[in-house]
Amino acid sequence: MHYRQLGRTDIQVSEVCLGTMTWGTQNTQAEAFEQMDTALEAGVNFFDCAEMYPTPYADETHGGTEEIIGNWLAARGTRDRIVLATKALGPGARFQHVRGGPRFNRGQLEQAVDASLRRLRTDRIDLYQLHWPERPANYFGKLGFDLAGDDGDWTPFEETLAALQALVDKGKIRHIGLSNETPWGTLRMLTEAEAGRGPRAVSVQNPYSLLNRSFEAGLGEVAVREDCGLLAYAPLAAGTLTGKYLHGAKPADARLTLYPQNSRYWKDQGIKAVEAYVDCAKRHGLDPAQMAIQYVLSRPFTTSAIIGATKLWHLKNNIAAKDLRLSDELLGELEEIHTVYTYPCP
Repeated sequence: MHYRQLGRTDIQVSEVCLGTMTWGTQNTQAEAFEQMDTALEAGVNFFDCAEMYPTPYADETHGGTEEIIGNWLAARGTRDRIVLATKALGPGARFQHVRGGPRFNRGQLEQAVDASLRRLRTDRIDLYQLHWPERPANYFGKLGFDLAGDDGDWTPFEETLAALQALVDKGKIRHIGLSNETPWGTLRMLTEAEAGRGPRAVSVQNPYSLLNRSFEAGLGEVAVREDCGLLAYAPLAAGTLTGKYLHGAKPADARLTLYPQNSRYWKDQGIKAVEAYVDCAKRHGLDPAQMAIQYVLSRPFTTSAIIGATKLWHLKNNIAAKDLRLSDELLGELEEIHTVYTYPCP
């Protein structure tokens, strides 16, 4: 396994991070334990979860994934071998029952952290992330900028950072990260931190894959120059880059078969792009999934790629992508495809 520095900390994280959002829906606790055992044995020391997992979200499963991880940590005694990351819910009509509507203020963040600590059965969280901005912004597939709906009723950055600093001071969290954030939001959080108003973000967890390279347009430079690296989620675009959904295929137990409401990757241009990328991989004798993951890992702004899997063989195959190297010829062909299909699935 290869390891990379997490921001400006002294923490080294595996370049493959274990994603967990299916544990409690598509995966049982026993299957999740097997995945964690396998990942740890392969050298993966970085696990990512969130208070809202598993997904798709349901009130009755809120926090279920954290509970599974906590049970594994208690059963295996492996807490000190893991860099453990989780996230606080952002606002949304679906979550109004959670703390009266999630906000990033002191009272709410302390409640959220305490609940996650109980479920994870640990005394500290290594990386605590804000799952998405509290303010309206262009995230979750939105490329254009529109101020509609922004009434200014969101917690100021300095107040959020002060709340997070209090949690750092209490030893409940070690470092903070952002997620689904924009270049402006990331830079504002970094600037406020450098002005002494709270902890400095060490990472930003955003979508990034061959189907969605929008991170490069503004955040790529921020990530490199500010040592706030990308934790890339959906590097396989919900499994579409494996090619398993091509030509109308709907594998019985596959995620997009079970949850077709996730339409982010069903766009015509996206399907055509997947066909091109899968064909490219096969012509070079490569596994399409491994090629897609290694492309993400090869970018200078990437700290780690978050790999989720529902089958153990999927997980093993995806972890093995760390040893793949992409030729200049192949990279050139990927760029040509990107020129034709630019951001087909943001």
